[in-house]
Amino acid sequence: MPQFSYKARRRSGEVVEGVLDAADRSAALLQIERLGLFPVAVDAARGGAVAADRTPRTKGDWKALLPPTLREAMGRKRKPKLQELATFTQQLANLLNSGMPLTVALNSMTHLETKGISADVSRELRQDVMEGRSLSDSMTKQPRIFSDLYVNMVRAGESSGALVEVLRRMAEHFERFAEVQSKFTSALVYPAFVAVVGIAIMFFFMTYMLPKFMSIFQGMNVQLPLVTQILVSVSDVFAGYWWLMLLVIIAAIVLFRRFQSTPGGRRRLDQWKMSMPIFGKVIKLNLFGQFARTLSTLLENGVPVLTALKITEQIISNVVVKEAIAKTREEVTDGKTIAQPLARSRIFPQLMVDLVKIGEDTGDVPGALKSVADTYENELGIALRVLTNLIEPTLIVVMALGVGFLLLSVLSAMFAITSNISR
Repeated sequence: MPQFSYKARRRSGEVVEGVLDAADRSAALLQIERLGLFPVAVDAARGGAVAADRTPRTKGDWKALLPPTLREAMGRKRKPKLQELATFTQQLANLLNSGMPLTVALNSMTHLETKGISADVSRELRQDVMEGRSLSDSMTKQPRIFSDLYVNMVRAGESSGALVEVLRRMAEHFERFAEVQSKFTSALVYPAFVAVVGIAIMFFFMTYMLPKFMSIFQGMNVQLPLVTQILVSVSDVFAGYWWLMLLVIIAAIVLFRRFQSTPGGRRRLDQWKMSMPIFGKVIKLNLFGQFARTLSTLLENGVPVLTALKITEQIISNVVVKEAIAKTREEVTDGKTIAQPLARSRIFPQLMVDLVKIGEDTGDVPGALKSVADTYENELGIALRVLTNLIEPTLIVVMALGVGFLLLSVLSAMFAITSNISR
């Protein structure tokens, strides 16, 4: 049987070397991990039957035969969804909680099916940890998968020795946010589908069906009713100038995106979103709940308050709220509490400020922020239900008016023809 020489680290950090018999390099790595060691380098011993190879063989070796540009494009990982990240995190926490060493747990993760996160991610993390890096440092090499929030929480868990608990809290955190996203999607998918189908039907009727009806009516030399004449004029515009309308829509989209890409334009749009009737309340509840939940999770897991505020600022997408968090962070640097700058921003509601102040007085700011997040997430669920119940009948009424106008126009023309024939 081939022999392998190895260099590994004990949990204390001490470096040890040795030689062992194994069928191949993967089996040698597994034996080393079972000894409670962290492999650093494993090579075939001199005179052994296996050639030295520091790179583990995997099924992905065929990618090395591809051109560099194509290999780089294939290797680019997409950003996982929140639920996918929650599943990955929960699986890792369960494996570590069972008593597995980190490298063994990461090796097992390569065999677990986690939608959206490939086995290569776990494989690369395991390789880095085997080379002596911490898990958090290894995750910084994959920013599309692991955000600053994720990395800092893992680092805090490593420092406190409570990595499993931190991973479980993080999985719960991502699941909550995924649930909020799902509520948004559920509230908007059906109304959007009805609107798109309705517009498509009306466009098809006015550009294809209506001209056929009008050719019959016009051949009878009958004075068409006013409502029919209006519909015919609109139909002529759609049929004859659809390309111009398409160009206008494209130009409007381009101009809107340019305006949105400027700092001033982005700020004005975000401010307008928060001030909209009905929709504005939903947006603000989501933003405040996201702020409170993220900051609570970070502080609860030992991340310093300034770092936690900075990470929370990066996660929030609304520029107005971002600026308020940045101002809060500057004032906290000066030694002030969180509640005072939050109140002076005039962005965050008084309920949040009061609860944070109580949390500071009692020494439990994460608990206070968690209560705030629970409150706003519950209110968000109610607001989304109200919004859905309002949008659906509104769309039905609008579509009914549109279809009714079409029917009235056609039937009015038919009645005019019938009355002309009866004379």
